Amino acid sequence: MHNVDVKIPVLFFKEDKKVIAYTPVFDLSTCGDTEEDARRRFSEAVSIFLNETKEMGTFEEVMEECGWHKALNGEDWIPPIYKATEEAISIPVGG
Repeated sequence: MHNVDVKIPVLFFKEDKKVIAYTPVFDLSTCGDTEEDARRRFSEAVSIFLNETKEMGTFEEVMEECGWHKALNGEDWIPPIYKATEEAISIPVGG
């Protein structure tokens, strides 16, 4: 068993006085008082999440449900590709 390093999208945004770190590739989020704190906690949360799925024997199932797929070598995992865009929407205001 080996690890493979991949880059995944992580969105950071403020909510009240906290900084939220969220990734759609695992539908996982965490928060911190600063972006640095949120980054550190996010790294810990991903590690715990992946280790728990390994221990439970559901790692491959969870990865596939999250949109990941195996590389041609049959061992490494490739994350889903997300494209960020801005879409115009209408929000009702007033009464």
